[in-house]
Parts: sequence; structure tokens; C-alpha cells
Amino acid sequence: MTHAERIRNLSSPLEPLPTNEQPQLGPLEGIESVVFDIYGTLIISGSGDIGLIDESNRETAMREAFEAVGATMPTDASTRFYELIREDREASQVEHPEVEIREIWQKLAGDEIDIEALAIEYECRTNVVWPMPNLVESLASLRDRGLRLGSVSNAQFYTPHLFEAFCNAPLDQLGFDPEIQVFSFDLREGKPSTQLYAEIAKNQNPKQALFVGNDMLKDIWPAQTVGFKTALFAGDQRSLRKRDDDARVAETCPDLVITDLSQLPVALA
Repeated sequence: MTHAERIRNLSSPLEPLPTNEQPQLGPLEGIESVVFDIYGTLIISGSGDIGLIDESNRETAMREAFEAVGATMPTDASTRFYELIREDREASQVEHPEVEIREIWQKLAGDEIDIEALAIEYECRTNVVWPMPNLVESLASLRDRGLRLGSVSNAQFYTPHLFEAFCNAPLDQLGFDPEIQVFSFDLREGKPSTQLYAEIAKNQNPKQALFVGNDMLKDIWPAQTVGFKTALFAGDQRSLRKRDDDARVAETCPDLVITDLSQLPVALA
């Protein structure tokens, strides 16, 4: 079974929950690329974001994941899993550390288990995901207009496989340029670090790029700090993070506000 097939089999349809936000659609001129956050922006996340897990569901999900790959869950595996994540982050030298989740699973389960399958089984049980409405059509419209597509996302190895599962195509076939894709697990550093956005800026003038994300602190603030134009995606109540109580975003204002991905092509002149 491929990773995409496993994700699809474990997934159930979700609809975004409406917000009270009103679209602010520009138009915005001079944009040559559109760079996206993934969880909560392109992909509906039942928990609101990658890594946000209901503690009451951990034990059952962990047991079922081990059973799905033909293994027995080690004693206290659920507790130990999060201890290993914490230890890995505490050992990091960066302000916003990110783990490589396969390393965590290997420490927990050993070398005799299909670690990638186990990680997907657990993730899909604890964070149900589904594509946002109009995802494929909106990406195609942007691509057909000659815009480069990219991503900056808190992510793990399985994140790109979401698009194969739900869109029947890998990221490159959907128009995403590998030169402007950054995933936190590759850098071992996560949002809201500006380093992820600086990496993209090496291959794309940020003044000619629009970053689209659902979180004012993790997406809009660092992207603007590096020089990107920004669009706040306010299409799902689960994932919209306005962060009104955080001083870092007090004077941060996105260039656009969209409540549906189909609004993006309209907002770009």
C-alpha cells in the first residue's frame, strides 16, 4: 500500500466551519508566485493544525496504529512518544525546534516495524484531514496564469502525500516549484521562525510573492517580516488564528483576506 492510499483509506470528508470574516480581495498587482501554508489553509485539519492532538484520543490511536502495522504497542508508548518529542526539542539549539517524526517513531518502536506506515496510521487517527473546497481548481487557475506555486509549512514526511491522496497528483504536477518549498522537518525548525521564509526568499523575490496562511503569528507576521505580501486565509473556524492578544501581530495587517481558495485568482490583478 502506498502512503497516499493509506492516507485516503484513513480519511473522512470534512467541511470547513464558517467564520465571520469578510473577504478583502485587493486587487494585488505584481505577484509572480503564490506560497501557501498547508494545514488549515490548503488542507482542512480536524485538530486545526499538525501536531495538535486531543490527549483523550492518544492511547486508543496509538494502539490502533501499532495493530494496523501488525505490531504490539510497547508499554507506556503513548506517554513515551511525547517525552521523546520534548527531549528532542529541548536538545535543539534553535528557538522554534522541529522534530523529524520518523526518528521519534524509530526510537519508540525499533527497526523491525514499518516506521513510515506507523507514523501515518497514528497521524491520520489523531488529526483527520481533507482538502479545502476548490483546492484543485484554484491551484490550476493560478498555475495556468503562469504563477509559481510554493509552500512553507510545519510538516512531516507524510505531508506531501496528502496531495497525492486527495488530488491524485504529486505537488510538482499540481504546479508547485521545488525551489520554493520549505517543510519544517527538513530544516528541523518550525514556525513562527522567519528562517523558513528566508529560505524561500533565496529563490523568489518576496516583494513579488504572496504568502497565504491561516495564522497571524505563524504565517502572516514572519512572512511580512521577510518582505512577502500576505493573505490571511479565514475560511475555517478550526484553523483561523488571529492572535489578537499577541503583541507581535498588533500592527500586522495582511494585504488580503480570503474565505475561499477560489477568491485568490480574483484578488490577483
